[in-house]
Amino acid sequence: VQLQASGGGLVQPGGSLRLSCAASGSIFSVNAQSWYRQAPGKQRELVASITSSGKTNYVDSVKGRFTIARDNAKNTVYLQMSSLKPEDTAVYSCNTELFDTSRRYVNIWGQGTLVTVSS
Repeated sequence: VQLQASGGGLVQPGGSLRLSCAASGSIFSVNAQSWYRQAPGKQRELVASITSSGKTNYVDSVKGRFTIARDNAKNTVYLQMSSLKPEDTAVYSCNTELFDTSRRYVNIWGQGTLVTVSS
């Protein structure tokens, strides 16, 4: 099982980006999916999470600007980021909890993708 993240890049303040993270391999079911970020010199923080039933949770600093969503048919989680600010600059990483086809619990991380918000 692996996660493949994509969508990072350079964007101007006020702009938008969409991150994607697709799980692939011997997957039986996908549970919670999350996005974390780590800015230079700071600890990693949970940005947003979504349960298998679609319940979402956001860190206060992104509420109203970021939206997490998932496509269960594609085992993919998205993070739509709008009204981006320079302080959103960070490496964003996805995390997924799932059960593989052997019914083993797996907690897996995707590779980080850099988001830079700068003029």
